[in-house]
Amino acid sequence: MAADGQVTLGDTIVKHGAKKLRRLSNQQVLAGFAGTTADAQALFTRFETKLEEYRGNLERAAVELAKDWRTDRMLRRLDALLVVANARHIFLLSGNGDLIEPDDGVIAIGSGGPFALAAARALVAHTSLSAAEIAKAAMQVAAGICIYTNDNIIMEEL
Repeated sequence: MAADGQVTLGDTIVKHGAKKLRRLSNQQVLAGFAGTTADAQALFTRFETKLEEYRGNLERAAVELAKDWRTDRMLRRLDALLVVANARHIFLLSGNGDLIEPDDGVIAIGSGGPFALAAARALVAHTSLSAAEIAKAAMQVAAGICIYTNDNIIMEEL
């Protein structure tokens, strides 16, 4: 999983080195976010609680967080997206109740997400690069196109 470090406020860059990825559940789960930082931090905490409640079961924790996020009035107002993954699954979670596992194992979120997703899919189809190499290259492509994405890339690998 890869993330950039840029935080913007409107059209102004306010931070270059934000940490948008976390290791959870005894280092067995990765979580990343896009959107409002404070909202994402609240969601990380909720997701971590769900992981503990369901003894590290990523699928169950993701389903339960998605249900809570969709039905809880306060949570519905949070402006962020999460990507959570373990060695077998990767999911995108949103406040609309979306819980999506991509068909090809490739997912991207945030303002640079469409660029990174396109680059990653092309690299998966046409190279023999490792997953980490693909994630980094895709983020570099996004950083070169999207003004809200920088090249301060942070990587976490399971």
